[in-house]
Amino acid sequence: MNYSYIYLMSKSAKWYTKIPHPITMLFGIIVLATCMSHLLPAGLFERVLVDGRMRVVQGTFQFTEQQGLSLLDMFRAFPKGFKAASDIIYVVFASGIMFGILEKSKMVEFAVGSLVRKIGVHRKFMVVVISTFAFGMLGVAVGYENNIALIPIGAILAVAIGGDLVLAAGISVGAITVGFGLSPINPYTVGTGHKIAELPMFSGALYRSMLCFFGLSLLAFYNVRYFKKILAKPNRSLGVGLDVSGFSLSKQIDEYKMSTKHWMVATVFLVGMLVMLYGIFNFAWYLKEISAVFLMIALAAGIVARIDPTSFSETLLKSVAVVAPGAFMVGFATTIKVILEDGQISDTIAYYLSEILSTLPIYASAILMSLSQCVMNFLIPSGSGQALATLPVMIPVGDLVGLTRQTTILAFQIGDGVTNLINPTLGGLIAMLSMCRLPFDRWLRFIVPLCLYLIVISWVFLLVAIFINWM
Repeated sequence: MNYSYIYLMSKSAKWYTKIPHPITMLFGIIVLATCMSHLLPAGLFERVLVDGRMRVVQGTFQFTEQQGLSLLDMFRAFPKGFKAASDIIYVVFASGIMFGILEKSKMVEFAVGSLVRKIGVHRKFMVVVISTFAFGMLGVAVGYENNIALIPIGAILAVAIGGDLVLAAGISVGAITVGFGLSPINPYTVGTGHKIAELPMFSGALYRSMLCFFGLSLLAFYNVRYFKKILAKPNRSLGVGLDVSGFSLSKQIDEYKMSTKHWMVATVFLVGMLVMLYGIFNFAWYLKEISAVFLMIALAAGIVARIDPTSFSETLLKSVAVVAPGAFMVGFATTIKVILEDGQISDTIAYYLSEILSTLPIYASAILMSLSQCVMNFLIPSGSGQALATLPVMIPVGDLVGLTRQTTILAFQIGDGVTNLINPTLGGLIAMLSMCRLPFDRWLRFIVPLCLYLIVISWVFLLVAIFINWM
C-alpha cells in the first residue's frame, strides 16, 4: 500500500470534505451543551417584563446551584425542543403544502418561464443580480420566517436560467438572511436594541443601509461568480445529484405564456401574501397566522386551478414528505436552546464575556464584542431573544470602554446577522434550506467564504463607526 500517497491525499483534502452530516453536527452540539452544564457554573440575571418581553437587568448576575444535566435530561430535551419549535415546524409544513399546490397548478413554472422569456436568457447574470437584491429587500422590509414560502420561486428561477439549487439558495436564502441580518429597520435586533439603549427608534439608518447595501452587493457578485464557474465547468457544481423535480421547467422558454387559469392562481397567491403582510404590520401576526394564510392560499389555489380532491390530498402528503426533513431539523436545533436554558449556562457565558470585554482597548473591545455575539448567536439564535439577554449587559460595558451606544448595537447586529448564514441552530435558516432541498453541508461549502468576507467588511464599518464617534 502506498502510504505516502494516502498521506498526500489527506493533506490536500478540502476542509468541506470533513463536514459531518447536519444531524451529526447538531447532535454533537447537543452533547457539548450537556457537558458544559457540568463544566460551567450555573448562573442567572434577574429579568423584568418590558413591553411584554423578559429583559435582563444589568448588574444582577448571581451564580446558582449547579444544574448539570443527566443523560435522561439530554434526551428529554428533544420533545421539549420540538414543542418550543412547533410554530416554525408548522409554518414549514404549511408553506410546503402551499407551494406543492401552486406547483401542481403550474402557475409558478409558467410565471417564472414567462419572466425569463421577457428578460431574455442571454441576460441571465442580470437576473441573478436583480433576484438577489429583490430577495434581500424582502429580508430588509418583511422579516425572516415570513419569507419561507417564497424560497421555491428562487429555486425555479435559478434552474430556469441554467443554475443549480446552490445558486437558488444563494439568490433566495442568502439574500433574505443578509438583508434581514443587516437591515437598518430590523425590529428584532436594531429595534429591540434601540429600546434597551434608549435611542431613537431606527436612528443611524443611513449608515446601516450602507452596510446592508455593501453586503447584498457582495452576495450578488458572489452568486454571479459561482454561476459563471458552473456554466464553464458543470462538474464543479455543488448541486450535483440534488433533486430538482418540480423546480425544472418542462418546456422551452419561448413556449411559456400565462393562461387565464395561471393568472387567477397568481392573483390568489398575491392577494394572500398581501393579506399576510397587512396582518403582520397592523395586527402583529406571526407564525400561527402566517401558517393559516398559507393553508388558505393552498385551498383557494386548488379550487381555482380545479384540482380534484384526490389529487389535492395526494399533492398535500407529497409536499409534507418533501419538507419533513427540514421540519425535523428545526426541532432538533431548538433542543440546543432548551439544554442551555435547563442547564442555566447561557447567562453565565454572557457574564464572562462582558467581564473580558471591560478590560480591553476600545477597538479591540468592539471587535471582540462582535465576536462574542457570533458565539452567543449559536446559543440564542433568536435575534430579539439574544438582544434582550445580552445587550443589557453589553451596553454598559460599551459605555465603560468608550463605545457609543449606536456602535455597541452595530457590533451586536453584525455578530448576530452575519453568522445567521452558517447557524445550524437557526430554525428559519434550516427551514429555508429544506424548501430549497439543499443539504446543510453543501450550503456551508458554498457560503462559508462569503460569511468570512462579510465579517471583514462589517468590521471595517464597525471600526469606522468608532473613529467617527458615530452617534
